[in-house]
Amino acid sequence: MRRGVFSDREGGRGMTSRFFENIGETLYTQTLSNGLTVLALPQPGFIRSFAMFAANYGGAMRRFTLGNQVIDTPAGVAHFLEHKMFDMPNGENALSLLSASGASPNAWTSSGMTAYHFSSTSKFEENLRTLLTFVSTPYFTPESVAKEQGIIGQEIRMTEDSPYFAVYVGLMRCLYAHNPIRDSVIGTVESIARISDKTLYDCHRAFYAPSNMTLCVAGGPDPDGIAAIAGEILPAEKLPVPEPDFGPPESPIPLSPGTEKAMAVSAPQFMLGAKLTPAENGEPLHRQELVGALALRCLMGRSSPFYTGLYADGLLSNDFSADVDYAAGTAAIIAGGESAEPGRVRDRLAADVERVVKSGLDEAAFGRARKAAYGSRLRGLESFEDLCFNLARGHFGGYCPLDAFSLLSDISADECAAYIAENLAPERIALSVITPANMKG
Repeated sequence: MRRGVFSDREGGRGMTSRFFENIGETLYTQTLSNGLTVLALPQPGFIRSFAMFAANYGGAMRRFTLGNQVIDTPAGVAHFLEHKMFDMPNGENALSLLSASGASPNAWTSSGMTAYHFSSTSKFEENLRTLLTFVSTPYFTPESVAKEQGIIGQEIRMTEDSPYFAVYVGLMRCLYAHNPIRDSVIGTVESIARISDKTLYDCHRAFYAPSNMTLCVAGGPDPDGIAAIAGEILPAEKLPVPEPDFGPPESPIPLSPGTEKAMAVSAPQFMLGAKLTPAENGEPLHRQELVGALALRCLMGRSSPFYTGLYADGLLSNDFSADVDYAAGTAAIIAGGESAEPGRVRDRLAADVERVVKSGLDEAAFGRARKAAYGSRLRGLESFEDLCFNLARGHFGGYCPLDAFSLLSDISADECAAYIAENLAPERIALSVITPANMKG
């Protein structure tokens, strides 16, 4: 298999550099004695820098084993913990500190990851110290937890009124019988009521250990300096990594073929999807992700017969998208948008999948799609936030996302056609629809 051209050397403080000749980028990597992996991609000439401190912990990781202890937590804990981490023991708020120092900070929680990040044009080291300090210093009280339960409870009620949220959760509950990805990352009002300060301390101790995290930086700072700051501030002990339990294995067939819900929307919203089993961590997983993305670009991308035909018929709009999501020990192909007749979209997809099964993918169209995918990934290097996210996701998946540029050239039309045939057979598809309230029934 072809690989990108690179060279390795040991830096003065244990940093390893890898040069990717095909894209002209150098990635610096170091794993500290506490297990934290630091990934840095300097960008000479840029005055802005971006840092992301990410934990391999998300909303679906509710049941886990640490040592000999099995721990069950309520839905919404990972998101709740993310909110509370900005409270510091001295009474200050880390978000305010970073903003006052000229940084633009934020944080988010998905089903499989929690990330804290900032961008800045100055005082990078000062802001990095603040980021690492507050994320590694938990401080919770019963009173602050009770206050946050009220705040997040309001967020939950607002989210439940969102058609996008409803159509997504509807699809997940059609696809999965047991996996906790069925449930919302933010939980329910009832589930977060069971969260205590002890729950948060337990989850922080388990999942926010440096050995379960990564620090990713893009921009101008010195990579050795970044690793030195992390080694200075973070706990020195290397702790065991928790083992999440996502429930019994899922059937490839959806639990239910479809669901429909009426809400206050002007036009029907839909998501259709299928679940698949992730490949093993490392290059197999990376290749599967790349094959899936390229296969969907060929099958449902903006220049595909599927999209252009349905768009011309007024059955798809430019909000349509298709992707593969990986989290919680599973993966799901998800496509959706607005359509007056979601059932016809599903039927057209089934017909196009059958065509691919019989005749394969057009080689010329596949070649154009692969070039477009390469160009899209190349442009993605200009977004420091996307770059750091992909570095973190790749690290937790056991691969380097910058290898995509060499792997893409090794992926064939036949491989993508086989992916489509295996994972998008009609019996594998579930459809979730949100209809205008006056249209249901």
